This record gives sequence, structure tokens and C-alpha cells, in this order.
Amino acid sequence: MKKELAPIIEEIQGQNILVIGDMVADIYLDGRISRISREAPVLVLEQAGEKIIAGGAANVVNNVATLGGNAFAVGLVGLDNAARGLKEALERNGVHTDGLFCDEKRPTISKTRVIAGGRATVSQQIVRIDKESHEPMAPAFESQIMQYVKSLLPKIKGIVLSDYGSGTVTPKLSQQLISWCRAHGIPSMVDSRYDIHRFKGIGYVKQNDAELAAAVGRELATEEDIYAAGQELLEELQADGVLVTRGEYGMVLLEKDGAIHNIPVSDKSEVFDVSGAGDTCVATVILALAAGVDPARAAELSNVASGIAVRKLGTATVSKAELAAVLGK
Repeated sequence: MKKELAPIIEEIQGQNILVIGDMVADIYLDGRISRISREAPVLVLEQAGEKIIAGGAANVVNNVATLGGNAFAVGLVGLDNAARGLKEALERNGVHTDGLFCDEKRPTISKTRVIAGGRATVSQQIVRIDKESHEPMAPAFESQIMQYVKSLLPKIKGIVLSDYGSGTVTPKLSQQLISWCRAHGIPSMVDSRYDIHRFKGIGYVKQNDAELAAAVGRELATEEDIYAAGQELLEELQADGVLVTRGEYGMVLLEKDGAIHNIPVSDKSEVFDVSGAGDTCVATVILALAAGVDPARAAELSNVASGIAVRKLGTATVSKAELAAVLGK
């Protein structure tokens, strides 16, 4: 089965993919334990390093790029170190960052993790500090983003709306993009953590099982419950398909023609970290759909790619070479 998917890797190379959403800077501050503070019973850390990697919608963009797509990132950042680090993390992989607009009045969305350790101790996260603005996007920036997106659309082959609840994917922007995709036969996909109901008309929906349960307002205890809930969401949004990720149980793709594809996990080896695996899934699916691949095969390919991502620590990307190596086995 895996070898049958291998040819798709070449088909997805160079596909122009636009990702609009909440661009997050994942910041890791590495501290070496120095002593106990005299001010309070807490550790004193000497900062030993700082790393900024792409999170949220930016991780979707990065995965599109590392898998071989031509990725365009669209969103808001602040005038701060997090924005600089985030842009550098994306541009290292060849991502187009002209669509990251700077609003000096709001910070870049960031999640700062303080990691403490020493020569004789295991490093571990001791606190996470989140920073973001809860103000709505200013109309001027919404207009700027729409103008930029419109200039790109003629060459775009697939669009992702990556909504982490921070307000970048406004109703106006999402409906205009969904309408354009429908009018031009361009595949679109939404991954929305908290508000999936407002994306009516989208092509494909990605939800994990917990998000789907929240969306339909009930517990999903069995496979049949998941099928029913997925079908409910499919009909409500008038989508082409709903892809439900289920962790160790794999994925389920429900299509509007009534087809249900149950896709088991591709590799049952040890899972280190599920952070960002959903972003890898979305990136792989949209690339395959943009290349004209059948939705079920696109989902199967994303299942393999996600299986690579979960075996890495932290928010991770998957490369073309890594995917090819697994599919060649």
C-alpha cells in the first residue's frame, strides 16, 4: 500500500499553496539550573539558549515547504523578536513571507516554554507563557491582507484556513476565499480549533475527534458515533469531505458521495509527541489535492506523513526525503 503512494511525492512538488491563519512563534528558552533563589523558593536559571520555531498556521506553512510545495504564508505579526525569529524559521525553508503583515500595536502570537536542566538532571518544561492580542483585527489590515491574497490567487492551487482561535481568519476573509475556491475549482481546507461552524462551503474539513465531539455537542464513544458526527458536519458545511484524526486509531475520511474511508495508523512504533501532527496532516492533504490526487489517497498519504511527525519531539515538520524513505519500504 505504501509503495503505491510513492509516486504522489513527485506530483506534489512545486504546488502553489496559500496558508492563511494564526501564525505562532514557538519560543524555547533553555536554562541551566544555577541555584535556589533567596527571594523565593524557586530555581534560578542561567539562560543557555533561545530557539524560535514555527507553530500554529506557520507550522502548516513550514510542512508545505519541507514536503516540496511552494508555500505562501498570510497572517499578522508584531514588531518584535518573535516576528523576526518566525520569519527566519519560515524563510529557511523557502516560504514566501510577504503576506505576513506587521501590526505594531499587537504582539506576534507566541508560546514561550522555559526549559530547565543541568548536567546531572533531565531537562524539562517548567512553565509556558502565552502572548497574543484579543482585539479584533483592524479593518485596515483585513483590507491589506485581502488585496495581497487577490494578487496571488490566479497562481494558487490550494488554500488552507488554519484557525487557532486568535482572530486572523476573519469571517470576511474566509468567505471571500471559500467563494473564490468554489468558483474556480480550487481545493480548500479548514482546520479550526474552536469555531468550525462558520466555514460553510469549504472544500475539506480537518478535525480531531475531540474537536468533532465539541462541534456536535456530544460524546463520541464509538466509530459509528464518529461517522454520524462527521456526516452531520459534512452536511451542515456543505463540504466535499470531513477528515477526522483519531490518534492511535488512525483517520476517517467521509466524502459527500457517502463514501467512508477508515485509515489505520501507518506505523505503530513509539509515539514521542503529537504536537503539530495535525498541521503535517493538513499540509500533506492540501498538496495532494492541489496535484489532483483522489481525496482518499491524499488522506492515506497524510496518515503516513503524520506518523513520521509524531515520532519527533516538539512541533515538527516532515521532509520530502523522509516521506520517500518510509514509502519506499
